[in-house]
Amino acid sequence: EDNNSKKEKKKEEDIDTTDYYFINSVGSDEVGTGDYFGPLIVTAAFVSKENIAWMQDLGVRDSKKLTDDKIIKIAPELIKRIPHTTMVLSNEEYNQYHSTDFNMNKVKAILHNKCLLSVLKKDGVSYSKIVVDQFEPPKSYYNHIKNSTKKVNDIFFLTKAEDQCLSVACASMISRYIFLQEM
Repeated sequence: EDNNSKKEKKKEEDIDTTDYYFINSVGSDEVGTGDYFGPLIVTAAFVSKENIAWMQDLGVRDSKKLTDDKIIKIAPELIKRIPHTTMVLSNEEYNQYHSTDFNMNKVKAILHNKCLLSVLKKDGVSYSKIVVDQFEPPKSYYNHIKNSTKKVNDIFFLTKAEDQCLSVACASMISRYIFLQEM
């Protein structure tokens, strides 16, 4: 097992992440998986190159690195300007899924796929890359959505993607904002 984790670390290091930031991208992230009482919220967002400087000035970054007060200030601006789709899964709904053959990662994969499909249909969405904050290996992700009628297949999975891709950071902030509203 030690050898496998060394190989995986090597693979992660080989990926050049400098080309995920200053591009037209669609990013997807979720919040609420570590919160026992809150809902699971997944957001996918499209960020065009034209919005990057504005978002940097606004202070967009990984929602885990911002205070809730800062997110409450910034997120409504993002919601107004950035094409996105958010899905909220309540505890009750999750428990209904959980009693079948669904686990948390399968539920997240299905919600990410639905949000991505929705964003890709929006007007003016022309992207270079689709990035998802990796919560499990890509093979498992695609296995979870294999029965979906439509699937997004050209995804780049990155760990800590919120730090490397502005659309994922945006999705993270919108999800956290909606999570705070739901609570």
